[in-house]
Amino acid sequence: MNNNDTIFALSSGHGKSGVAVIRISGDRLTDVFKTLIKKSEIKNRYAYFVNLTDGMGELIDQCLAIYFPAPYSFTGTDVIELHTHGAPATINAVFEYLKTLGMRMATPGEFSRRAFYNNKMDLADVDGLAALLDAQTDVQRKHALRSMLGHDSHIYNTWREQMVEISAYAAAILDYNADDLPQNIGETIHARTEKLYKEIDTALNNYQTSRAIRGGINIALVGETNVGKSSIFNYLAGSNRAIVSDIAGTTRDVVSINLDIDGFLVNLSDTAGIRETNDEIESIGIERTKSEIQNADIIIHVYTPESVTLNDLHNNEIIVINKSDTTDTHDIKNVIYTSTKTGDGMKTLTDTLREKIHKIMDGTEDKLTLNARTKSLLESARDDLSCALHAGENYDIFAEHTRRASDSIGKILGTITANEVLDKTFGQLCLGK
Repeated sequence: MNNNDTIFALSSGHGKSGVAVIRISGDRLTDVFKTLIKKSEIKNRYAYFVNLTDGMGELIDQCLAIYFPAPYSFTGTDVIELHTHGAPATINAVFEYLKTLGMRMATPGEFSRRAFYNNKMDLADVDGLAALLDAQTDVQRKHALRSMLGHDSHIYNTWREQMVEISAYAAAILDYNADDLPQNIGETIHARTEKLYKEIDTALNNYQTSRAIRGGINIALVGETNVGKSSIFNYLAGSNRAIVSDIAGTTRDVVSINLDIDGFLVNLSDTAGIRETNDEIESIGIERTKSEIQNADIIIHVYTPESVTLNDLHNNEIIVINKSDTTDTHDIKNVIYTSTKTGDGMKTLTDTLREKIHKIMDGTEDKLTLNARTKSLLESARDDLSCALHAGENYDIFAEHTRRASDSIGKILGTITANEVLDKTFGQLCLGK
């Protein structure tokens, strides 16, 4: 990959649209911009209405053209934006013309990679950008935007600066007389290291919540066959997504749908009924049901009045006794009686579900946005801080482990990088980013 190439890509969505935004990034694009707008003098950050023509003078499109000079652009290089009509044929014609000017199509994430190299973003900001581009709900949008705008970077930088300072003091204890160092420096750096350890451990304990924000809250409808799971699923989904039948074992696979509940992304799954069976396909479905239960943040366990066998209620479990219209007895405590036929209890179920979701998710606004990469590096940092604390007054080992912890945080930010880390991070993004 050549960072001096002039690159272009579609920054807006693919498909038919009223307007498409084509972004160009490179060095010294002033002359290119003058060629595009056919003017000898230009204004920065000014929208020009242009009859865009190809090298033969044939009209490609009427569009807006804007020039963003370095370093005041997304990438830190010169950037040109063309706002064309969104017809696929128009976009392709513009692309072919730009190629004749010596430009090439950008690779996924290449614009953000340039922003990273030009210190416009760090890797934590890039992770936030990737989460923002994937956001489907308002909560996801807000959480990702805060990360992209530097909330997470500020925390990581603060941690890393403290680790570097602690490591330096630990090394200084070995090289300087006690009179030349701050009083009680050994106790101080141990206390500061323990505080850092607890803060990182707390962040890691919130990983499941962070995963639920980004990937969605997993809710599984489980129970025996023919208890009405699919009917409840269709009610919550607002459509007939799952087959409903009086025949037991109708659902043989996991049927899922994404919902937006109070701004939170929810992955609702209707699972195969659990029972003993010799049917090979149904057995596979039952195994998938068990997997859904393992991965669920909330379980809606459905029974009928005839099949109730209640065990201890778990914190993430909602017990539903469905087909309440078939019995006059509604005396079991801590359960919800429902009937999708009459609508009885369905509002109580949805309200209870909302309460569970808010109990899991409320108060997450200030939490770090963690993914698999940052989680792994935070675990390394936490483990090294633990080793430092266990080193006691062996300050040589203490200094080495706190330095390693700071390196792990540096890898999160990209101040210490490896090519495979960069490739994985920027590969999350689309062509125009």
